[in-house]
This record gives sequence, C-alpha cells and structure tokens, in this order.
Amino acid sequence: RGGIVNSQLHHYQKQDTSNTSVDAAVYRFYDDLFMLVYNHIIRPGTLEDSDLSECLRATRQDVNPFGSHAQAMVEELAGAMEAARTLTRAFSMGENLMNITEVAPLTNECARALLKMQYCPHCQGLTLIRPCPEFCLNVMRGCLANVAEIDMPWRQYVAILEDLTHKVAGEHSLELALLGVKSHVSEAILHALQQEARISAT
Repeated sequence: RGGIVNSQLHHYQKQDTSNTSVDAAVYRFYDDLFMLVYNHIIRPGTLEDSDLSECLRATRQDVNPFGSHAQAMVEELAGAMEAARTLTRAFSMGENLMNITEVAPLTNECARALLKMQYCPHCQGLTLIRPCPEFCLNVMRGCLANVAEIDMPWRQYVAILEDLTHKVAGEHSLELALLGVKSHVSEAILHALQQEARISAT
C-alpha cells in the first residue's frame, strides 16, 4: 500500500499541472487502510465483499477511525512535496536560462577580439605563447557585455535556490517526511484500535 502512495506522490512532484494532489493520494491510502483494519483487526474474519469494501472507503472520513493522523500526514507531506516541486521548477528555469546564454550570438567586435587574442601571436611564430590572463579577462568582459544585465537577477535567483535548498533539506525535508509515513500509519492504526467499540457500532 505504501508503494501506491509513493507512486502518486512521485507523479505529483514531476507534473507541472496535475489532478493528482497529496491530499487525494493520502486520503485514498487511508480509505484502503480502513478496509484492511476493519476486516483484519476490528472484525477479523470478515469475508471480503466488494460492497462492504466500497462502503468502508466511502464512509472513512465520516467515521474518522484514524483521528487527526491522516491530516497530519497530509500536511507534512504536502509541505515537503511543494518545496521539492518548487525547487525542481527553479532548476528547470535555471537550465533554460543557461541554454539561452550558451547559444547567444557573438557580436562582430567579440569575434574580432577572440580572433586577435587567439591567433595574433601566431603571426610572429609564437604558437606556444598563450594570451595573458588580463587580456583574456578583458576580451571576455567585452563578449559578455550583452548578457551582463542578467547578473543581478541571476544572483537573486541563486539566493532563492539556496533558500529553497535549505528548506528542502531542513523543515520541509522530503526524505524525513517519507520516513515519517510509517510512524503516521502505525499511530493511525493504534488510534483505530482504541476506537474499536465506536467503529464497530457505527
């Protein structure tokens, strides 16, 4: 059952627009879990019946056998998934921007400066002499003048990435949220056992 949740959450993370939500994935999981808990723990030996199974799934939220544990799991996973999804989008945006700058055409002035920097010593037979670092730096500054205007937005973008990375690794750690699923499920089942009399009478 946990594999179903992980599959749906992975789908949620990868899609830009998707009908699959963390809430829906988790609640579907708890709908199925209620059926299993009812048939094997609360009323063990209950024969598998499609009508009963559908009834249990449909009434799970009304009966609320798991208390607040389902909602707690939703909130924890949703925060982690949204942070991871935002970070994924940010990386994609950065990749697109880098691709644009890579194919930016060279100006005539830049092309001449590069040619001069690379081959002028050859005219004097100095094929092993490399241009001095200061000359290279000046040429690069001239060639990159057209994209210099993105310097400040790029720095801001990097700062946002750093902030998102800290969140994904800290308070919204997807790994920690997924590791916590087992604990949430165990506590939910324990809560259902404590509510056995009420659930059986429903």
